[in-house]
Amino acid sequence: MSHKGFNAYNQEQFFTNYFKRRERSDSPNNAIEGPMIFEMLGDITGNSILDLGCGDGSFGKDLIQNGATEYIGVEGSEKMVEAAKANLKTLNGKVIMDTMESYPYPDKAYDIVTSRFAIHYVSDINQLFDSIHNSLKDNGKFIFSVQHPLTTSSFLSKQSGEKRENWIVDNYFLDGEREEPWIDHIVVKFHRTIEQYFTALRDNGFTILELREGNPKRQHFSSEEEFKRRQRIPVVLAFACEKSK
Repeated sequence: MSHKGFNAYNQEQFFTNYFKRRERSDSPNNAIEGPMIFEMLGDITGNSILDLGCGDGSFGKDLIQNGATEYIGVEGSEKMVEAAKANLKTLNGKVIMDTMESYPYPDKAYDIVTSRFAIHYVSDINQLFDSIHNSLKDNGKFIFSVQHPLTTSSFLSKQSGEKRENWIVDNYFLDGEREEPWIDHIVVKFHRTIEQYFTALRDNGFTILELREGNPKRQHFSSEEEFKRRQRIPVVLAFACEKSK
């Protein structure tokens, strides 16, 4: 059975095993993507932030503790929403159970919109980017990460196991659904090229300020072996964008 979007996270075993993997010190979330996103955000003091696909709210907790005055997380998984509310219960943060596709985006409401490793679950990024653009204040920022297209083009190399030593890149220019074997389940993601992300952002009124591919830094890894392995292929693609005037 395959799962689309947030549905996989409502499976008890998947939910538990996902956090075991994510909480590893050398996981891509902690050693690559997390430090990079915070670098791209910079000073967030006084900002209102909308976080799409907020997961367990731990990112929101960090944002509030680093100076954000308003945090709204949008999450479709019931189990993730429950975890996020627990993480944010003593802080000035709010979690809404909804999908990023159907969330009713208010006009010019946020200084920053973020999304971490979630937009690759969305089939129509043009509609999403248009909604995000409208919800940002003038000169507002949109900062997000997705699984790198070199790794979503094909999952054939996963037949050798989760900890791959080689990666097959195939059908790169054929965008659309991909079924990834992940944590003993099949999860549907949407593959698109770097160019397609760039074009969709530009066509929906964004100026691209920064494009990052998650170049690993040794200080973020406890294992020299894992650091060297992560230098072989990018696993993260991230953009920092500004709402064009």
